[in-house]
Amino acid sequence: MSFDGLFTHAIVHELDQKLTTGRVAKVSQPYPAELIITIRAHRHNYPLLISANPTYPRIQITEIPYKNPAVPTNFTMTMRKYLEGAIVNKIEQVDNDRIIKITFDTRDELGDSQQLVLVSEIMARHSNISLVNLKTGKIIDTIKHVGSDQNRVRLLLPGATFVMPPKQDKVNPYLPNQVYSDLVRQTNDEVELSHQLQQHYQGFGKDSARELAAELLQSDNLPATYQHFLKHFENPEPVLITYSNGKTQFAVFPPLNIDGNIDGELQHFDSLSALLDAFYANKAEQDRSKELAGQVLKVLKNELKKDRRKVKKLQQQLQDAATADQYRICGEILTTYLSKLTPGMKEIELPNFYDDNKPLKIKLAPELSPSRNAQKYFTKYNKLKTSVEYVKEQLKLTNDEIKYFENIENQIKLAAPADIQEIKLELQEQGYIKKKKSGKKQRKVKVSAPEEFHTSDGTTVLVGKNNLQNDRLSFKIANKNEIWLHVKDIPGSHVVIRSTNPSEDTILEAAQLAAYFSKGRDSDNVPVDYLPVKRLHKPNGAKPGFVIFTGQKTLYVTPHKLSN
Repeated sequence: MSFDGLFTHAIVHELDQKLTTGRVAKVSQPYPAELIITIRAHRHNYPLLISANPTYPRIQITEIPYKNPAVPTNFTMTMRKYLEGAIVNKIEQVDNDRIIKITFDTRDELGDSQQLVLVSEIMARHSNISLVNLKTGKIIDTIKHVGSDQNRVRLLLPGATFVMPPKQDKVNPYLPNQVYSDLVRQTNDEVELSHQLQQHYQGFGKDSARELAAELLQSDNLPATYQHFLKHFENPEPVLITYSNGKTQFAVFPPLNIDGNIDGELQHFDSLSALLDAFYANKAEQDRSKELAGQVLKVLKNELKKDRRKVKKLQQQLQDAATADQYRICGEILTTYLSKLTPGMKEIELPNFYDDNKPLKIKLAPELSPSRNAQKYFTKYNKLKTSVEYVKEQLKLTNDEIKYFENIENQIKLAAPADIQEIKLELQEQGYIKKKKSGKKQRKVKVSAPEEFHTSDGTTVLVGKNNLQNDRLSFKIANKNEIWLHVKDIPGSHVVIRSTNPSEDTILEAAQLAAYFSKGRDSDNVPVDYLPVKRLHKPNGAKPGFVIFTGQKTLYVTPHKLSN
């Protein structure tokens, strides 16, 4: 079931029961298009997630932990100013649409009572969150500003009059009607009936329409079946469905109409919010990471493009330097036969005394004198010879930087949002991303702890998810006699076994984990080096995450992720 108008009806019913009369304790904006309002109600703190993410827009209570950015956005500060301490008066749905209004009772700066309305519009890329003064109808702020150049009908900017999205000419299914009965009389085809239900009723997603169509076509009492279907959304039995193709789907209640076979039992949940947490846990995290990584990936792409172009240029210079001796030979031959050269010559053929006096054609600059032509070849020879060491040094530095960027690209693929923030911080410290100038003193970002896993015998294994974590793990957290692992010669995470004498099985499982958190995770046979931490060394001036070591042993493993 999609997050359609019917699911919105169900989640609003759940939220209204839990949050109404509660007080706003905290407002956070951990991700660009998502707001979390912590509401204290019935002696419990409920983190209410309101998302205007274009891919996964929704509203729910969430228990998934999050990390706030070091500096709050202007929208966050506005929401805190107006909402912290406010009382939730009511939570309601607009008709059967994916629009939710949360009314708050609060006081203005003069201490007079006022009502504010937070409007959440769950409409894919048009999703938005707006705070509106109920009395004036003016917008205080929106999480996404929409100007007249983007939408001629609605202006979603601070100070503008808030206007609801245009209404669809469809029937609200919760109002008395006989449309369903008329549609059933017109067709007994489930697909056609579901399509007609979507066309005539407000807030019906494809899955909801298919479910109602299936129930109506099997019914002997259409009004009773229709009312029973709607009551499901006020008395939900939340389930997560897994299909035979591996795809998952959430539903307010176990559906009668299921395409394909179900793998195992339906997974039941106590609330719709818990269901959404389970469904979106990985999907939303990956999307949040991708959203936060947008600037980072752009920087990496540009830097890699620049470095790879530089490598080609340096390699060409090395190839040119390899022919340096040919310039010396030309210069010596010209000097020997200088008397045979005349001004204005463009080339000359002379015997090459380095190759059995075979004739050698030598190009000349007609504007130069014979001696200057000879000197030109010697100058080119000397320049190429002296540049070789510099070019080799630059080539090594550039290739090292490419490896560094490729390692960060690899880290982003498995990164959580908090990891992305630390990767961005690292690139700022390395000078690849400019720090935003602000009059306020920026809070120092604390590097998060490495991810913790456990082998089959219970041994703890720590994994760094970015270079800042890698450095902290290898040189601050790990003890010198514990075992350190890393994939051989390819980008990957630093992995530490918290044991000075781990079993062979533990080393094998930790090596599989190191392979999983590397660029070789899709390979079947990945080499992994392991050694005591005390053999690690970080050269002066080395980039974050870079280490050198000796005395390692190597295992060949298939990547596998352990349990946390």
